[in-house]
Amino acid sequence: MGHGRRYLPYLRLGDGSPLVVSPGLSSEHANPTGIWRRTTLSWAAPFAEHFTVYLVQRKPGLARDATLSDVAADYAEAIERDLGRPVLSHGTSTGGSVALQIAIDHPQLVHRMVVAAAACRLAPHGRPVQEQLARLTESGDARGASALLWGAVARPMLSYPARGLGWLMGRSFKVDDPSDMLTMIAAEDSFDAEPELSRVQAPTLVLGGTADPFYSEDLFRRTADGIPRGRVVLFPGKGHIYAAGSKVPAAVALGFLLEPGFRD
Repeated sequence: MGHGRRYLPYLRLGDGSPLVVSPGLSSEHANPTGIWRRTTLSWAAPFAEHFTVYLVQRKPGLARDATLSDVAADYAEAIERDLGRPVLSHGTSTGGSVALQIAIDHPQLVHRMVVAAAACRLAPHGRPVQEQLARLTESGDARGASALLWGAVARPMLSYPARGLGWLMGRSFKVDDPSDMLTMIAAEDSFDAEPELSRVQAPTLVLGGTADPFYSEDLFRRTADGIPRGRVVLFPGKGHIYAAGSKVPAAVALGFLLEPGFRD
């Protein structure tokens, strides 16, 4: 989507009203390949039965000091230029922060929105994990960064085996230039949308697990409460990965997007 310096890598599938999906943090801003591509397309398939789904990555080559407002501006330009109409929006994890920022800065472009495994800001215990992830990435320790991330998003009882799996998968986490990921980590670390949530015009559904290490139950509720037409669905005892990519949260999100009165 877009062109030139504001080109955003994307995958497209399905037919119907446009649904722009902003994914979670990635090691580079490119379309997924291999198992990640198959996983992404499998998650999107139920949505593609009703909508034209645009799985849109952030712009590659972000300025090192880019903010989430800068990222939101890239999305907004692509939506206006390539789609020419308000869209349905679904953002997951870091992509949820992006979706919120788009709806705050460009409310006329968002028709209806789902924010999954994300909230108006990181919880205090989520920031140190992101900071350590950035340090490991900058030092070139891809296995350590992958192990940290997988261990953090797993349920507490599965943290150690998840770290081991992350270490084994670390080679796929390594990229030649991780600067885009580092920029997004820094941008999300300073992100706090709570004072501006009232600017969101779109009906919004916030999905979160009460055992998410990056966001608290209170933050999920505060995010939904701060949006004029916001609501929240919480999954007791579930963590970040569950709310981000499991079938039940996806079905809840799809039902919300299909509610009468919000499809063309």
